[in-house]
Amino acid sequence: MIGRKETVSSSDTPGVIAPPPLIALAAIVLGLLLDWLLPAYVLTVLLPFGFRLTVGLVLIGVGLALGIAAIRQFRAHRTHVEPWKPSTAMVTTGVFAWLRNPMYIGIAMSLAGLSILLASDWMLVMTILFMPVIHVGVVRREERYLTARFGEPYRLYLARVPRYGWPL
Repeated sequence: MIGRKETVSSSDTPGVIAPPPLIALAAIVLGLLLDWLLPAYVLTVLLPFGFRLTVGLVLIGVGLALGIAAIRQFRAHRTHVEPWKPSTAMVTTGVFAWLRNPMYIGIAMSLAGLSILLASDWMLVMTILFMPVIHVGVVRREERYLTARFGEPYRLYLARVPRYGWPL
């Protein structure tokens, strides 16, 4: 933990477009609705059930593990997990030492895993669309907010730790 800031105001938030779990739920619902309206059966034809089951469960498991590890770090440092609430500490330990956004990577992996497991072609498409929505509507806003909130220590963290596991 670096740069603990205790004083916050009610307007001291990143201003994300929507709670990320709600965005993920929208991807699931919209994907399943499109599967019902315009079935494609691509995953069903291309991937046998055993493969879909294995890959889907592995992706969901890894996604959940990333998310749980990140939530534990936030709670250990007594700062809000929810990106629409003020940050009181900059978390750079645990999974955050390697990834800046493990929760969003975890959600995307879990969505992809669920898509493959259910052979939901449209949910997989919605998962792909989920990622830029999260990037622009949540991650970029959080980064601006955290840079303003924590200053140079956060800028150094941005330079040191990749956003999604690869340097971008």
